[in-house]
Amino acid sequence: KLTDNWLFKISDNGIGISPNERESVFEPFKQLNTKQKFKGTGLGLAICKRIIEDHKGEIKIMESESGGCKFEFYFSKEVN
Repeated sequence: KLTDNWLFKISDNGIGISPNERESVFEPFKQLNTKQKFKGTGLGLAICKRIIEDHKGEIKIMESESGGCKFEFYFSKEVN
C-alpha cells in the first residue's frame, strides 16, 4: 500500500536515459557516455538501487517533462 511507504520523486533536466537503457544504468560501473564527456565511476545509481532494495523499496526511471529523467523511489515506513 502506498500509505505504508515514503515516496520520493526527483527530476533533472539532463540528457535523459533512453527507455531501453533504463535498467542497465543500475549495473555497477555502467556508464552510458564516455568519461571524456561526463565524469563519474558508474556506481552512483547502482549504490542507490542497492540501498533502496535493502530497505524493501523500489526505484523507477521515467522521462521528465523537463527533458531529463524523473526518478521515483520508495521506502517502507516500517522499520525491521
